[in-house]
Amino acid sequence: MTPEAMARLHALCFSMPRPWSQEEFAELLNSPLCFVLTVEGGFVLGRVVAGEAELLTIAVAPDRRRAGLGRHLTAAFLAEARSRGAESAFLEVAASNAVARALYAAAGFTAAGQRRGYYHAPDGRREDALVLVRTLGEPI
Repeated sequence: MTPEAMARLHALCFSMPRPWSQEEFAELLNSPLCFVLTVEGGFVLGRVVAGEAELLTIAVAPDRRRAGLGRHLTAAFLAEARSRGAESAFLEVAASNAVARALYAAAGFTAAGQRRGYYHAPDGRREDALVLVRTLGEPI
């Protein structure tokens, strides 16, 4: 998936946090620490640094949701992170994003902290991010 296609899909999926640009995706993909995994209608972008994986973003096309793609991409992220030597993984998710929080809980992530006012909505409102973590022992 090209950075342009990733940016288009990201824009369909996010208003808060704001969608990432083609340039931002290209910059991340140029890093040897980052990786992207794709399926038709979705992708997950992650990175591994010093034994710790970060799920940077995941996007599933609105018309492809509720078909298990998010679950598949999350499991693929964890497997790839493990193969790159990560021992743990973390991510940030908007506190109000109940669907994503349920997905991550099903994948074994638990709350480890909160970043107050981390996300900025288009209307100026700020929202907390929850920091979720999990170890990367056995696959889910």
